[in-house]
Amino acid sequence: MAQTFIVKGDVVTNPSDNDFGRAVFVRITATGDTTGALEESDGSTGIGQFYLEDGDTVIIEKHPAEKITCATSKASAVGSPRG
Repeated sequence: MAQTFIVKGDVVTNPSDNDFGRAVFVRITATGDTTGALEESDGSTGIGQFYLEDGDTVIIEKHPAEKITCATSKASAVGSPRG
């Protein structure tokens, strides 16, 4: 299924403690089965985790200072998927 979104930044491979330029929405595509994490701005306090199977795509909504870590993925900042 095609998705429409506003591109806001470069693609990051295997993001680690990345706030994506303080983006509120981040699109993540798994390049293998993976578990990702959303963390507070300190990069060590976990907020929650998510699981993606190879090829799955999700858009995460976060606070601008929060960070995402997700091995085996490609991710980028995007504009609001609502509209």
